[in-house]
Amino acid sequence: MVKDNSYGYSVVGTDTSHRCGQSCLGPLTFHQQVVGDMVRLSHGGLLAERTGDTFKNGLVFSSRQVKVQERIRVRVEKESFQWQGALRLGFTNVPPSARSLPLPLMAIPNLTEQPGHWAAPVPESVCQEGSELEFWVSNGGNVYLTSNNVKQKHLIQGVDLSKPLWAMIDIYGQTSSIHLLGSEKKGPFNTRRSCPVPEHITSSCVGRRDSPEPSSLYENSDESISCLDMEGLSDHTLVCVVCMGKQATVTLPCGHRCMCSLCNARVSKQIGSCPLCRHDIRAPTWEGRL
Repeated sequence: MVKDNSYGYSVVGTDTSHRCGQSCLGPLTFHQQVVGDMVRLSHGGLLAERTGDTFKNGLVFSSRQVKVQERIRVRVEKESFQWQGALRLGFTNVPPSARSLPLPLMAIPNLTEQPGHWAAPVPESVCQEGSELEFWVSNGGNVYLTSNNVKQKHLIQGVDLSKPLWAMIDIYGQTSSIHLLGSEKKGPFNTRRSCPVPEHITSSCVGRRDSPEPSSLYENSDESISCLDMEGLSDHTLVCVVCMGKQATVTLPCGHRCMCSLCNARVSKQIGSCPLCRHDIRAPTWEGRL
């Protein structure tokens, strides 16, 4: 469960804790174990692609609870014009970990007909390749959307705010791939944001094997991520935020214990900064298990 304070957060759909400053909302990825049958995750759980010759089976959820007024930002990476319809966005009170697999085929109507689910279709014109969208739930339980060419659009009303919320996205129809860009929550005195992700992923590097992003370093190795990797970790294990599959044993100079030794070596060489706060990590680090 997510700790609702400024310092403790649940990571990657587990009960793993993560600590950072008051201005941080905590890491945000797609939940790694609870995805639609045709969804493939990569880039550390930030890139979700619907595979196969289908327009459905593309459900994904946020890895942690999201807050009211927390604006979640995604970018459409790929389109498939053989299908009608596009992305469906919304929220749910049902934790991803409480769901049985396989997931339903679609958010609408399979989930929206059940209590605790709210989702709405996004117009195809808003979901063109390269489009960036933000969606959030307001203090009044309304869901809104903005994008490159839409200032603010009302999607849904009546979201139950008395229970925790998770973001729910259906990679549907002509939308075949999306990238989670993070989130932010504006307050009266400051803006809180989700932890920074390692490197900006552009549309041109999706599916390529020569990109230097640390979360893609495993795509051609025997260290690839699987649900079995995660199942071997206890509820109190810190998970590497790069590969999302091994125990985080390396404490960086900034104080974040957030990477396994293999990811630390590669990220230090190719990126040179902490994947959470961007502090220089070329200084000596300490490795040890909790």
